[in-house]
Amino acid sequence: MSDAAALPPRHESIGSGHRIAIGMAALGVAIAAWFVCSAAGVITGGRFPTPSDVYRAALQITGANGYAGGSLLQHVWQSCRLVLLGFAVAVSTGVPVGLTMGASRRADALIGPVFSLLRPIPPLAWIPLAILWLGLGDTAKIFLIWVAAFAPALINTYVGVRNVDPTLIEAARVHGARSRRMLFDVLVPGSLPMIFTGLRLSLQASWTTLVAAELLGAFTGLGKVLSVAALDIYPGMILFAMLWVGLLGALMTRSLEWLEVKLLPWLK
Repeated sequence: MSDAAALPPRHESIGSGHRIAIGMAALGVAIAAWFVCSAAGVITGGRFPTPSDVYRAALQITGANGYAGGSLLQHVWQSCRLVLLGFAVAVSTGVPVGLTMGASRRADALIGPVFSLLRPIPPLAWIPLAILWLGLGDTAKIFLIWVAAFAPALINTYVGVRNVDPTLIEAARVHGARSRRMLFDVLVPGSLPMIFTGLRLSLQASWTTLVAAELLGAFTGLGKVLSVAALDIYPGMILFAMLWVGLLGALMTRSLEWLEVKLLPWLK
């Protein structure tokens, strides 16, 4: 029997397709129920927007004058830029620190207590210091996003390194692998699945912190739209901006999952 014939059929991709279909069906049912409840008068728009309220909000923000100081494209671009910059800084710091802590007991003993002390502090608590240190510009917003996204990247990388098969580590040592080669040939490849899990969580944390970050004197951004719409008591615009945050976050997460499949095809 050949190796190809011996491999079990791949049911995972079919299951993934079914999950997507079920999710889309559930979303369709929710949207249909929203329209039906609005048409029946159950939803009147006073507290929760009707489809017509959201449609009017979409027309306004995509119109010539925009809303909250900018057009929809300007708000989306600013939010995506901040999220990606904060996420990039978090990944470029959290993953190396997690690798260092996971590979070295001394580094873990040195960094671990400090991280455990700072970890419970919510990102919103850093807003006063962010303003004091960095002002009201984009740097302060990126800092807040970094605070939220750093921990998931570090923790999952650390766990991934600690869960690498000890047999592989011992085999590498027997064959003369030193620190650098051990890191890049054994520890990093072995921990990649957990690293990508941390990246997804970090990206989601970046989006959930976006609104708070854009409260720091933002001129444009979806967070700015949400804050202005709340002051204007404009439920249609609030829901419209929330839908864009959810859509962009889902698209970025899906792109990261696609990259994971390309780099780690055996996990499909």
